[in-house]
Amino acid sequence: MANITAADVKKLRAITGAGMMDCKNALVEAECDFDKAIEVLRKKGQKIAAKRADRESTEGVAIAKINDTNTEGVAIVLACETDFVGKNDSFVALANQFADIAMNFDSKEDFLAADFGGMTVAEKLIEQTGVIGEKLDITAFEKVQAPFVGSYVHGNKIAAIVGLSSAVDKADVLTKDLAMQAASMGATTLSYKDFDPAFVASETEARIAVIEKENIELGRLGKTLKNVPQYISMAQLTADVITQAEDAAKAELKAEGKPEQIWDRILPGKLERFISDNTTLDQEQCLLDQNFIKDEKKSVADYVNSYGDVSVATFSRVALG
Repeated sequence: MANITAADVKKLRAITGAGMMDCKNALVEAECDFDKAIEVLRKKGQKIAAKRADRESTEGVAIAKINDTNTEGVAIVLACETDFVGKNDSFVALANQFADIAMNFDSKEDFLAADFGGMTVAEKLIEQTGVIGEKLDITAFEKVQAPFVGSYVHGNKIAAIVGLSSAVDKADVLTKDLAMQAASMGATTLSYKDFDPAFVASETEARIAVIEKENIELGRLGKTLKNVPQYISMAQLTADVITQAEDAAKAELKAEGKPEQIWDRILPGKLERFISDNTTLDQEQCLLDQNFIKDEKKSVADYVNSYGDVSVATFSRVALG
């Protein structure tokens, strides 16, 4: 039987991150052959991974990394099963190691096939499943490339990266604010102009149906009914629709007996309210069309415009769950 020393166990633990007893047992089984011992731990991880394959890995950590020239950024989620593991310092350190490797690849597939200390990233995940005893997975991988890239991470739970069209003055402040906006408000696309008309139409029908159903119950309870919008996106508010809304507002002012000479002071507010009431989809999903979280009197697009000749080229957001 090979003589297993404390130094041998410590060395294998440094390589794999496995527990002291797991490392000792693996070295005993492998007769102190380190390569075979690593394979023993990997096979243990495979067995545990197979047993836990149907478990949900909804906890973990979200990481964002930006390269030294601020031209590339990556965001990943290393997921596990419990919050206890997700907050562990060694787990967070592992996630950062993965993110450093991810910076060198443009796809999740290539990243998982990349080298991690003599094994692939995918194999490392399996190995660490055996070490930790929970299902580990890379549940999100996003890469952004642009003339200037910045990021923001919220509590290790949500990470966002934003790419600008140019590296304007204080681009770091702008990208952080935009990434914070994306992290907080959950935008999925840049602008309402990106929406497919069929999606907007089906979403409009679905939302109206939900509100109408809620109003039936509210009416039964004698409560105030919710406003049923005609539209949900700026993509639907054509020039004709805006004109009709303005005409309706004028008719309302006339019916209220408001003097015509003051209509110009009232109409802008009514049209602004009409647009707000009928662009709920944009507010939820479109980064540039949302109200800016640091100043809700302006849109995100207005905030970006305050920096001069620059635009948002792209953004991505990853989150646990």
